[in-house]
Amino acid sequence: MKTKVSERKLVVVGHNIRSAFNVGSIFRTSDGAGVSKIILGGYSAHPPHPKLLKTALGAEQSVPYEKVWQIWRAIDKLKEDGYNIIALEKNSQAKNIFKFKPRFPLALVLGNEVRGLSEEILKRCDNVVFIPMAGKKESLNVSVAFGVAVYTLLNY
Repeated sequence: MKTKVSERKLVVVGHNIRSAFNVGSIFRTSDGAGVSKIILGGYSAHPPHPKLLKTALGAEQSVPYEKVWQIWRAIDKLKEDGYNIIALEKNSQAKNIFKFKPRFPLALVLGNEVRGLSEEILKRCDNVVFIPMAGKKESLNVSVAFGVAVYTLLNY
């Protein structure tokens, strides 16, 4: 039997996401998946950025969010609050997300579209997961990857 969405608390942490359109898409997908909160760090766009609003289509009003500059402080606070911190990134320690068993409450950390997440952030994470790729590209767009990841982790 699957647990109820309310029992699978998930927070999204986005750091230095370059595209406001991607952030808006993350808001909209978060609303659909039942995400508890979005934390936006560094130079990530935040409401009321017009490009974000164009893709969020009102989800910025239904999903609570927080804007911070130093994302590591937000991650440390989530850890103190009992969250399992999971980075979505490709590195040598990353586990296939489709074989990963999440533990809730969970914080999913997303990074910059080009550079990903820094070592400083990755060392604060409990696990790193990746989405396997069958084509020539090494990764998906961050908002698309988030969609795959959040629905996989919540196991709809």
